[in-house]
Amino acid sequence: MAMFDAIRWTTRGLVTSTCRPTVMGLENVPKEGPFIVAPNHLSFLDSVIVQALMPRPVAFFAKAEYFTTGGVKGRVMKSFFEAVGSIPVERGEQAASVQALKTLLEILDSGKGVGIYPEGTRSRDGILYRGRTGVGWLALTTGAPVIPVGLIGTEHLQPADSKSVKPQHFTMKVGAPLYFDKTGPDHSLPARRQATDRIMDAIAELSGQERSTSYNQSKTVD
Repeated sequence: MAMFDAIRWTTRGLVTSTCRPTVMGLENVPKEGPFIVAPNHLSFLDSVIVQALMPRPVAFFAKAEYFTTGGVKGRVMKSFFEAVGSIPVERGEQAASVQALKTLLEILDSGKGVGIYPEGTRSRDGILYRGRTGVGWLALTTGAPVIPVGLIGTEHLQPADSKSVKPQHFTMKVGAPLYFDKTGPDHSLPARRQATDRIMDAIAELSGQERSTSYNQSKTVD
């Protein structure tokens, strides 16, 4: 925890001093107990931003190569992602797969926070895509509150296919918790779809994005 706190505070200081973000609604994050953070996804840096600015730790998936790259750069990346609680996932593996969701379930069962992008991967055109139902499954299975997050402008920090970061202002809006009845894993697909759609509606209201009724087909895992 000491390592996490040190890295989180350092990252938070770097983000706030260089980007001067507008952050709203942090009081909506529960002070204790499990919770699910569900943001829109515009940039590779979104997970880092959410993990740095949230008042409590949030575990996100991250590409497995961030943990296995060699050299000094690789060791730095591995230390950072391990310290902030990131979970390695192989490229091409769907973040909403059963096994991945079970990993998040274990973290929630321990009373901690997890983050999951309902769209599956980042939007490269700024459109908010249809939510995949993994987030609905988690919400109904655990009964943990879902915290919708709207990120605005983070795509400009590191444009798609660019390796350089350009610090500039962005906005993070944290919405009121969404509560769902705890049904356990044995619930209907329509119920899961309904929960997911409700979450996506909340994200859309926060982010103000144009919406699509189709899924984001990109296979990238961030």
